This record gives sequence, structure tokens and C-alpha cells, in this order.
Amino acid sequence: MAQKSNVFKEKLKHKGYWNFSELYNYCFNWLKDEGYSVSESEYTEKLSSFGKEIQIKWEAKKKVTDYYRNVIKVEWHVLGMKDAEIERDGKKESTNKGEIKISIGADLETDYEEKWEAKPFWKFMRGVYDKYIIRTTTDEYEDRLGGQAESYVKDVKAFLQVSGM
Repeated sequence: MAQKSNVFKEKLKHKGYWNFSELYNYCFNWLKDEGYSVSESEYTEKLSSFGKEIQIKWEAKKKVTDYYRNVIKVEWHVLGMKDAEIERDGKKESTNKGEIKISIGADLETDYEEKWEAKPFWKFMRGVYDKYIIRTTTDEYEDRLGGQAESYVKDVKAFLQVSGM
């Protein structure tokens, strides 16, 4: 079984005006541009008198080496989303308003192809390999993935024009 180490976890919230389709495309394309293959495991929409409630779950994976793989999980929860109109630079724009919560987590997976799982001896050797031989390499990949996830959060906040939590 592949080993996962949690490298990064953060939530961001925004209440106000934002364009859902532009935000969705921006977040998706950011991951694609970084070389991730993104799969959407959940997309649900509920209508109520308060507006739309949307839940989305993504899992983005990127092969780093034959032994390491980056996994970024993104969970969206949109509450009370309604269509709205704003005026920007003297022009009217269609947009949305409501509350959005995005949770972002990043994991570094080792032995994701489970090549070291065939026999108990190989499983033992993987533990030795992880702990004593490639520990510094693992630390470097964890730092790199953490920085990439942090950059993703900063870019999403900038897109939403959120200064911080």
C-alpha cells in the first residue's frame, strides 16, 4: 500500500461577489498547467430559497518519479450562491454572490505503484529505504510540494481578491 505523508492543509473562505465559472476554470487550469491530472469525484448542486449549494471534490495527481507522486485534494463548498450584477469600470458585469469555502490538502505518496508490496522482505526493505537512504530526498519533495500548494492558495486568494483569513 502506498504511503502518504500530509504536507499541506489550508482552508480559505470568501463571502461576497465572485464569478463561479471563472473561479472554477482558474483553479482547474492552474492544476493542469502545473502538470497534474485532475479528476472530479463529486459535483452536487442543490437549489433552495437561499440560493444554490454546490459541493465539489477534486483529486489532482502528478508523477514526480517512479517512487514519488504528488496528490493535491481540493474540496469546494458553495453556500447561498445567487446571480448578481456589479459595475466595474463603468460597465455592468454578470457575476455571483454568496459564500465559498475551499479546502486544499497536499500529500506526497511513496511507492504509489506498490512495487515494494509483493513480499514481506521487500516491504521491510522499503521501510529501511525510506527511513535511512532517501530521507533527505523525501524532505526535499515534501518542501517543494508544500510550496506549490501554498502558491496555489495564494493565487486563488488573489483571484478572489481575499487578503487573508
